[in-house]
Amino acid sequence: MKWNNGYSASYYAYIIDPVSWREKERIEITGGSISRSEDGLRESADIECKAYEHGKEQYIRVYLDAWQNGAASHEPLFTGLATSPSRDIDGYFEKNTLECYSVLKAADDVLLDRGYYVPAGTDGSTVIRELLSCCPAPVITNSTSPSLQSSIIAEDGETHLSMTEKVLAAIDWRIRIYGDGTIELCEKASVDITGFDPIEQDVLEPTITVKYDWYSCPNVFRAVHEELSAVARDDSPDSPLSTIRRGREVWSEETSCTFNTGESISEYAVRRLRELQQIKLTAEYDRRFHPDVLVGDLIRLHYPVQGLDGLFRIKSQNVELGYNAKTTEEVEAV
Repeated sequence: MKWNNGYSASYYAYIIDPVSWREKERIEITGGSISRSEDGLRESADIECKAYEHGKEQYIRVYLDAWQNGAASHEPLFTGLATSPSRDIDGYFEKNTLECYSVLKAADDVLLDRGYYVPAGTDGSTVIRELLSCCPAPVITNSTSPSLQSSIIAEDGETHLSMTEKVLAAIDWRIRIYGDGTIELCEKASVDITGFDPIEQDVLEPTITVKYDWYSCPNVFRAVHEELSAVARDDSPDSPLSTIRRGREVWSEETSCTFNTGESISEYAVRRLRELQQIKLTAEYDRRFHPDVLVGDLIRLHYPVQGLDGLFRIKSQNVELGYNAKTTEEVEAV
């Protein structure tokens, strides 16, 4: 399939057995959208369908079938927990709308035992697999993860998912969720997965919003590591982001610090403040669907006229279950 060209498409879903993770009953889809983000549950969906049985909370999997000049593709787009259906009735016609949550919802709904902690030296991916064992979806990893440099203690109200987030931050890894619901634990992307440009693979729509995000850049940073803490400040009159130039303090804090060799906590605070003050170029656009490109991946854009030329990390996506699965995407230059 050449996803930058046109194709015929149909959408439907299956109810999934949470034990075997296999498909059972088909559901006809009439519309909807899928949203993806970098943190939290990471995925959600609003699905419009026909003849859905009410009063049940169950897992579903959404598919796209595409045809193009004799070629065909069968792509899973989303797998998650469907709940809270609403009904719209117009005479003899009834439409159901499902609110769907990602496969991580089960981990977000379960609290950790009081006193739970992850000891220093523990393999990060092993801990996360244990934390996500309450999710029915398979959890995979294709490489050895770093070990934790310091212990992580659960706070009041800590869930399996919030502790997973802390471990991911400590080892500098990420979660990647595939359309069939598989949860992959992996390193943050370091190479581009594909590239888009006006000649080879033109998928972007003409309207592009480009902006420089400096508003949230901090000018005060606090690093906390075990019993130690250090604060770095930008009070320089020559810095456009300083407390003097902006006339106010904007704070940021990290409690999971990853030090360079021989680096003190004070040096770490200064370095991280400089890094966080790097103004990011971000862009939003609509493009044609591409099944292999997910949130957190790196892509190479070559649209110099629009100001997009280089490597970009995908921050969010919204996929419409309609013509060509139009994808609204937000990216950040790296």
